[in-house]
Amino acid sequence: MLANKRVAGFSLVELMVSIVIGLLAVMFATRIMTDSENTKRGALGGSDSMQNGMMAMFSISADAEQAGFGLNDPILSGCDTIFKDSKGYQLATTKRGGVDVTPLASAVIEPGVDGKPDRLTMYAGSAPGGTGTMRLEGNYIGGTQLAVDRAPYGFALGDVIVVAPENGEGKCALAQVAGLSDPSADEPSVAIGSTAYRFNTGALGRNFEGSASRVFNLGRESSLSFHTWSVQDGVLRLRATNLGGDGGAAHAVADNIVSLKAQYGFDTRTEADFEPEQGMQVGEWSAEMIDADGDGVTGGPGDYQRLAALRIAVVARAKTPERAAAGAACTAQPEAMKVFGSEQPHGVEASEVTLDLAVEGDSVDWRCYRYRAFETIVPLRNMGWRPTA
Repeated sequence: MLANKRVAGFSLVELMVSIVIGLLAVMFATRIMTDSENTKRGALGGSDSMQNGMMAMFSISADAEQAGFGLNDPILSGCDTIFKDSKGYQLATTKRGGVDVTPLASAVIEPGVDGKPDRLTMYAGSAPGGTGTMRLEGNYIGGTQLAVDRAPYGFALGDVIVVAPENGEGKCALAQVAGLSDPSADEPSVAIGSTAYRFNTGALGRNFEGSASRVFNLGRESSLSFHTWSVQDGVLRLRATNLGGDGGAAHAVADNIVSLKAQYGFDTRTEADFEPEQGMQVGEWSAEMIDADGDGVTGGPGDYQRLAALRIAVVARAKTPERAAAGAACTAQPEAMKVFGSEQPHGVEASEVTLDLAVEGDSVDWRCYRYRAFETIVPLRNMGWRPTA
């Protein structure tokens, strides 16, 4: 019988070594899983911001491509307009010589202060001709009848019209056709003001001189594209005349959009060199109206007729914020973003803008999110295709 027979099992040293090896394996596995999750979160966040940003930019740039259709006649473009909508849509307000006006134009930018998002409004009609087709025959001093100089061919019940002074002095007025005289009538006329329609259900709101005022047809009510884009609480929203329902309500289009910025591209050539029929040229970028035509009035009708392009930027962020290291600040976006920093087109000085990416009501530091910025320049082709060009 052996006196020192070995007892089966693990020694204390072997057990401790096994525990240490197991802990190391768990630590490495946890690290791999954490890195994998962070990579996955970053990839999904990048995908979300890419998809939302592209959809937002596509929607806004599609509006910009049509902006100004039917509003490009120099008599009408930029005219301060009387407008009432029973469904609540309101025209964009801007300054003209320090006074608030609501101009009809291809685009109106309401700049956000200190890097906050802008509000961008673009207007377009749908009439095939897109030009003023009638002249007032007699003075308009109120009421719901417009005497015109010819039979109202090309006009239909419900069409949206704008009456504008030919000399560009005073306000324009938007209304809707409620009745048309017989084509063979000796004194042709257009009736307005019916409560059956939504736009301007009363008198025009000002007098117009006969033989010195034009009637423009903007097309069907359902196709009147008056669109206002804005960003509120991290959501891109659209307020429109042709979405049905409440025209004053801003409908959600894309989430996790934190900024929308826009700039006018002005053709700043002198009057002698300004030949829109030969093409428009951007000479200066600005989010504010400038005296582009040199007439001494900032934001006058002539300045809106000098709009050659829009420069648009949309910034989208990831849906989920990234976690900062213990005791450290977030570094996913360590510095404020800037847009419009490149020289476009060549030789035109850039007007760079620093953005405020913080979303009101979001308790998470904006630096914890990843962002994607999308920029584009859209020529306002309808401004170059004006009837007098």
